[in-house]
Amino acid sequence: MNLIDWDFAVTVGSKVAGPGPEVSADEAAAAVIELREGAARSTPLVSEFTGLRTTAGTAPVLVVDRSGWLQANADGFAKILTPIVDKLTEKKGAPSGLSAAIGSRVTGAEVGLLLGFLGSKVLGQFDPFHDPHGRLLLVAPNIVHVEREISADPSDFRLWVCLHEETHRVQFTANPWLGDHLMAQMNAVADTIEPSALLDGLRRGAEAIRGGNASVVDIVSSPEQKEILDRVTGVMSLLEGHADVVMDGVGPSIIPSVAQIRTKFNQRRQGVGTLDKLLRRLLGLDAKMAQYRDGAVFVRHVVDKVGMEQFNAVWTGPETLPSKDEIGDPDAWVARVL
Repeated sequence: MNLIDWDFAVTVGSKVAGPGPEVSADEAAAAVIELREGAARSTPLVSEFTGLRTTAGTAPVLVVDRSGWLQANADGFAKILTPIVDKLTEKKGAPSGLSAAIGSRVTGAEVGLLLGFLGSKVLGQFDPFHDPHGRLLLVAPNIVHVEREISADPSDFRLWVCLHEETHRVQFTANPWLGDHLMAQMNAVADTIEPSALLDGLRRGAEAIRGGNASVVDIVSSPEQKEILDRVTGVMSLLEGHADVVMDGVGPSIIPSVAQIRTKFNQRRQGVGTLDKLLRRLLGLDAKMAQYRDGAVFVRHVVDKVGMEQFNAVWTGPETLPSKDEIGDPDAWVARVL
């Protein structure tokens, strides 16, 4: 069943995202080299600080442009949505002919619009669903754009970004069960979805963007799906907060201008203009920012109370992950797990 025309989504998304800042060939090559070196340098630093051990060479690091990020995410979403598509096909049968072509192109355009906005913002991303062990994507044009926007030292900023993103790579490669757990949550969403719900959700999401009334996440989620999303929120808050704690813990020893970078970057996270702020709210990115903040508070509180070694019990398995409520009440997690 061809639910979404992913090629068309990438085409639309690339036009929305644009190519990024103007750089010379030499500047682009230097940025790629520095990001690769920054990722490699970050691995032992992250492992030493966190106590998490990962096998060298697992989960490759790719430095990509905006189109490369869009293609990688289209491939990833296509994989994640496979069980949902299979269920829709089982219940409704696969569409055919002109209706199928038009329908997939319309949803492809809608998905492309969302990916295009994100593709101009994302600095890096760990993709845990890419076979066999995941992969880390560093989006060079966006990193260069932000370092210029906040007047950061390029070398310092690139290493700072690498510390955060490399922490995600270590989280997943040191705990291989984690990617399987997140995929299981995606499959659980598929078990709750009703025929046409995904398509209707995408259309309502497009209407929300035009009307400015709610976030896409609020619109597409049934009560059962929201329960699953609450579990995922707990995990993502942990992952993002942990990465922020690591970059703030390691950064001062190796990045001279880290304090200035953190201050300027936190200001930028709030959105740089009215349209940007509106789109962030509609796409649920305000909740993403809360994940960084709340997750970091959780991690710091637990580590201060019991130390990093005992905190690492959080990586034992799905049962030791914090719930969304426990992210806001770290002592409840300590009492339950430790």
